[in-house]
Amino acid sequence: MSQRGGGRYPHSSGERSELADRVVRVNRVAKVVKGGRKFSFSALIVVGDMNGRVGAGIGKAREVTEAIRKGMDVAKRNMITVPMVGTTIPHEVHLKWGAARIMLKPAAPGTGVISGGAMRAVIETAGIKDILTKSHGTNNPINTVRATLAALQQLKTASQVAELRGKEVEQMVGKRLAAAYKSAEPPSNASPQGGELVPAAAGGATRG
Repeated sequence: MSQRGGGRYPHSSGERSELADRVVRVNRVAKVVKGGRKFSFSALIVVGDMNGRVGAGIGKAREVTEAIRKGMDVAKRNMITVPMVGTTIPHEVHLKWGAARIMLKPAAPGTGVISGGAMRAVIETAGIKDILTKSHGTNNPINTVRATLAALQQLKTASQVAELRGKEVEQMVGKRLAAAYKSAEPPSNASPQGGELVPAAAGGATRG
C-alpha cells in the first residue's frame, strides 16, 4: 500500500507547531520471516518553516503514526537554509541526481509555484512562493526530494558569489540591484546535521 499527497500531521509541541509538514508518501513493506510476513510502514516527510528553511526525512515503524513521527524528527535534524530573493530563488539551477534531472528557475511575483508532487512539497514548505520547475527521468519521490534539496543547496546569493570572486556586489550588478539583493537576502546557509535524506550522503549530484 502506497499513499502519496500533501497531507499534514498534527503537532503536539510548541516547537513543532511552528513548522509546516507534508507527508509525501507512506509505503507499506512486508518482510518474509519463518512464521509468515511482518508488515511495517515507511513515511517520507518534508518539514519547513515557510521562511527559507526546509528538510526531509524517512521514518520506519510498525504503525503509520509512529513512522510519520520518526520521519518528522529526521527531517527537523536535516533542515537547510535556502537563499531567497523576495519570494523566489536567486538564480536558475539545473541538476542531475541519479536518474532524476530537475530544473529550478526564478519567477516574477504573482507567478506562484509551478511544480507538482514531491518537488512541490519541498518548495512550498521552504516558503518559496514564485518559481518554475521541471522534473525528468524518475517518478520516485525519494529521489525527487533528494534532488530538489541538493539543487536548493547549490543556490548562492549575490553576496556569496561576490565573496567567492573577491569583489563587491556593486561591482557585479550595480548599486541599484545590489541594494535590492542585500535587502532580500537571508542569513548564510545552515548545514544539515545528520540523519537520512542528507543530499551529500545519499548519492552523486551533478549540475546539468
